[in-house]
Amino acid sequence: MLVGIDLGTTNSAVAIWRDSEAELVPNALGDVLTPSAVSVDKSGQTWIGASALDRFATHPGETVTSFKRMMGTEARATLGKRDFSAEELSAMVLVSLMDDVEAALGERPTEAVITVPAYFNERQRRATRRAGEIAGLDVKRLINEPTAAALAFGLTDRGDQEPFLVFDLGGGTFDVSIVEMFEGIVEVRASAGDNRLGGDDFNAALVALAQPRLDADDQLAVMPADRKNALLTQAAEQCRRALTTAHEADFSITINDQAYTTRITTEEFEETVEPLIRRLRDPVLRSLRDTGIDVKSLSEVVLVGGSTRMPVVRKALTRMFGRFPNHTVHPDHAVALGAAVQAGLLSNDEGLEEIRITDVAPFTLGIDSSDEDAHGQIHSGIFSPIIERNTPVPVSRMQVYSTMQANQTRIEMGVYQGEARDVKNNVKLGGMSVRVPAKPRGEEIVEVRFTYDTSGLLEVDVHVPSTGLTKNLVIVDEEDKRSKSEIASSRKALEKLKTHPRDEAENIAAMARAERCYEGFTGDVRDAIGRWITAFKGALDKQDPRIIADARKQLLAALDEIEANPPL
Repeated sequence: MLVGIDLGTTNSAVAIWRDSEAELVPNALGDVLTPSAVSVDKSGQTWIGASALDRFATHPGETVTSFKRMMGTEARATLGKRDFSAEELSAMVLVSLMDDVEAALGERPTEAVITVPAYFNERQRRATRRAGEIAGLDVKRLINEPTAAALAFGLTDRGDQEPFLVFDLGGGTFDVSIVEMFEGIVEVRASAGDNRLGGDDFNAALVALAQPRLDADDQLAVMPADRKNALLTQAAEQCRRALTTAHEADFSITINDQAYTTRITTEEFEETVEPLIRRLRDPVLRSLRDTGIDVKSLSEVVLVGGSTRMPVVRKALTRMFGRFPNHTVHPDHAVALGAAVQAGLLSNDEGLEEIRITDVAPFTLGIDSSDEDAHGQIHSGIFSPIIERNTPVPVSRMQVYSTMQANQTRIEMGVYQGEARDVKNNVKLGGMSVRVPAKPRGEEIVEVRFTYDTSGLLEVDVHVPSTGLTKNLVIVDEEDKRSKSEIASSRKALEKLKTHPRDEAENIAAMARAERCYEGFTGDVRDAIGRWITAFKGALDKQDPRIIADARKQLLAALDEIEANPPL
């Protein structure tokens, strides 16, 4: 049996495609949403879902939530007598969902389509796939959450749809996708997002607002930190939900029969979370810029994710788009239902045979390279994009590179994912080395081809035309063990530059702005900004205040022009 699974930060859900429609499967409590929570005591007794969430306030040291934010990292949670990775914790939730399907339908699923945030990087996607494998599932496909939501939305009206925007704000992540539907094709035009923004952050802001008033005399200081934080987090969640339908709500916790309460108004909450609301704008603008679509050209703004219920979010979106957003699809159910639609497609269901999905690469993929400034100095560790973000997949792209040194006999290259100019600020996926004949600088070339498919598999082919040598790399799960030492080495090197002009405030600001612009554009504009950055770095290395001032002026003028008149 093939099922669709929404593996969420706050809640998870499972759905099946049956009798030409997507259907959510209830858990043992009759609910279609299962809290993504795990609790393990010292005896090894395990609770998953609602029962684990109930233990969060009473046994915070034995309970963990929001572990989806740990996916793809080395972070671990200590529960009971052992440590758990995010993949293991997620696998426990997946097993619970499979138990529910077996109890409801009499058959245990063996295959699954699992959703991931559109802005999950490659490590996070591989970790999600591993979680499914640990749970005993053959993960047939990872599908981006906004894409799944678009499928659920699209099936309510099988007619063609002008470009619409899916705004997905969940418990821990935020995604935006621009989607178009025509002649049975669901085409994702662009995706953007923020993996560290969701309902959890709004709760944290509410705690920061309420705690000083709740306990002005710091009476809670004697409590264990994990117990206090768990109580405050639960109170924030309850208060935030109450503010969804009321003008004011109590933020309250009870300890040893002593009640600690403060009243929070809608105005206070909105003022407190304004920095979070501002963070919602950048991914929206980036997705519109990457597609060249104007806000007025969007037919709908579709809301997905439980956190979109907050009035402060809906008000901000109404102001941003000049219209009321569409919330006809259930914000908590849409992603799981869309995953079930994808499962039906993979099963070649007759009712779905006319639907096709195209998706995009959420991040830019490329290699590390070197660049030469106007003064002849070579700068290494520069990101060279090969597949730009929001390129439709599957895709294959090639770039040609040449040697930077005379008599160079080897080319080392790392494979990276991200948007930053310096590769150290992107995610390293792997690396390879190829031998080349010793020749004068620039006379030996290599062809580097990236091939990226819908399942997130990246294949790298390197060809040396002069020798016929070809090397192939398929990105695998092993993390680059040198990354930590490389970062430490970089930090040590920067410590020696305390008096370097690059540390002066004006130069830091100019470089930061240039880096932001580099991440915000693609194609020729990005290449131009990269060249400006290289030139400015070359001026900084001269450590001549007059040269630096002139270079900074030129850089800022160029950035002013680009931002004032962005190309469509």
